[in-house]
Amino acid sequence: MSHSTSLHKPLNLFKTDLLLLLVTVLAAISWMFSKEALAEFPPLLFIGTRFLLAGLLLAIPGFKPLTRLTKKQWKASAGVGVLFGAAMSFWIIGLFSAKHLGEGSFITSLSVVLVPLVSWLLFRDSISRSNWVALPLAFTGLGLLSLQHGFQPEPSQLFFFISALLLSLTFILNGRAASHVPALALSAIQLSIVGIVALSLSAATETWPDHWTGNMWWWLGLSITVGTAARFFIQTYAQGMSSPSHAAVIMIIEPVWTSLFAAAWFDERMGPSQLLGCTLIFTALVVNRWNAVRKWLKRS
Repeated sequence: MSHSTSLHKPLNLFKTDLLLLLVTVLAAISWMFSKEALAEFPPLLFIGTRFLLAGLLLAIPGFKPLTRLTKKQWKASAGVGVLFGAAMSFWIIGLFSAKHLGEGSFITSLSVVLVPLVSWLLFRDSISRSNWVALPLAFTGLGLLSLQHGFQPEPSQLFFFISALLLSLTFILNGRAASHVPALALSAIQLSIVGIVALSLSAATETWPDHWTGNMWWWLGLSITVGTAARFFIQTYAQGMSSPSHAAVIMIIEPVWTSLFAAAWFDERMGPSQLLGCTLIFTALVVNRWNAVRKWLKRS
């Protein structure tokens, strides 16, 4: 390897890390945008409009890959999109009633820890030792979040957990059913399907506002462009420059950012048991991806 090539590789890796770190920041900021929007939006109407328009926005650069998809690829992508839509519907309802965004972000991040367990239960895939260690840490952390006044989980916590469970299943089926679909086309289809699912549920259960205020358009616009389309586009680009295991290590930082932004944005504060619960969940995320973390540390 030439000297210039050896210098070029670390620069590319550093650029990839920065892009993935930016993705976690955008994902965390998206929680703030969404919470602001829910002050005036019905939750399902908001998430449906946001994802449908973001999906259509991504369909512009993804037009050529979309036209080349087979019927089987469309069906696989749309099927996972429906499940993703259900997950995001539970998530937005949880966010609508949530008192602590940071706490909700840590509960939602349990989807990563649940993937091996769900995969084992449904498909009898093997579970590594680190996964078995991570699971009790994660559930202990979840229990601490629900034990403020005895075991009385808040509705938002239950909605976030159901969302995490559905997101873990979405991740598994996405890998199995749509592994050969171009990432940009897959994102465009799935985001659009999420929008269609949520808007259908909204039409059946929610009362839509007679007019949309400037604030509604502002927070919706930021959620579509910054929190959804830009985030997924950058994530797709960065993951193409990195291994999945390496990208996964950086992505676990998202709930930490969310907690910090929520503290600054909404003046949120957590009690000792909540902090301990979030710490245990974050530890579970690291343990769950320990092999990837170890490789990342060696590379650094």
